Amino acid sequence: MCHACIIENVKSNMLSRRALFRGIAGAGAAAAVATSPAPLFAQSAAPAKAHDLTHELYDMFPTYFGAQQLFMEQKFNFKEHTFNLYELRISEHTGTHIDAPLHFTADGKSVAELPVEDLVAPLVVIDIKAKAAENADAQVTPEDIKAWTDANGPLPDGAIVAMNSGWAAHVATDKFRNLGPDGKTMHFPGFHVDAVKQLLEGSTKAIAVDTLSLDFGQSPDFIVHNTWLPAGRYGIEGIANLDALPAKGATIIVGAPKVRGGTGGPARVFAMV
Repeated sequence: MCHACIIENVKSNMLSRRALFRGIAGAGAAAAVATSPAPLFAQSAAPAKAHDLTHELYDMFPTYFGAQQLFMEQKFNFKEHTFNLYELRISEHTGTHIDAPLHFTADGKSVAELPVEDLVAPLVVIDIKAKAAENADAQVTPEDIKAWTDANGPLPDGAIVAMNSGWAAHVATDKFRNLGPDGKTMHFPGFHVDAVKQLLEGSTKAIAVDTLSLDFGQSPDFIVHNTWLPAGRYGIEGIANLDALPAKGATIIVGAPKVRGGTGGPARVFAMV
């Protein structure tokens, strides 16, 4: 067979395969449209700005138990080795971080097993700053959710619902933990279990708080953790900068660590508006 014939035969086969692939892709796209899940993005157009929702983590960042939870040991330095490298010892649950279902279950999903589509979602910001300023033990209640939906419409499908209590402003002070007179009980806002039960009836992927815990500080039993996480949903604690965002319309992106068997971990969280 002549070289020209061989070349023409190859071209013909390639064009046929391309047509086949285009057909398969078109069929796949049609099927995806027919069974498409809730949109990941709140925006219909390209977002204009990114907002960092992550506190900078450092060795003495305030923690739930009060003790230091980040330790850094320098193993190499630029002067001697021409590069810098630190070895870290860190609690999974420090700084802005994830609570995976495994945190409060025997065999729930680890942080590495959270589906990537659950890490991108429309963001709902419920503002309870006014009542938190009057009462450090304030909680997000079903009434707060109703006030949000009355003002903004139904909760978006597959949303992440965040509490903005204004507590992030206290992160560099003792008020972030806010110990009571007994020196043991903390007082800061969180979600009420009734609000969490209401959210479990819908498609909310995660809840987020700007405090140290999904439960309010003086909770005796972690009832919100014990209700939300065993249902296969996850949480974000220590979120920052919620005041920069609208109540509705932002898309949150959660950079959850992919640690095998991890019950959570520090995360870089940001929002697109």
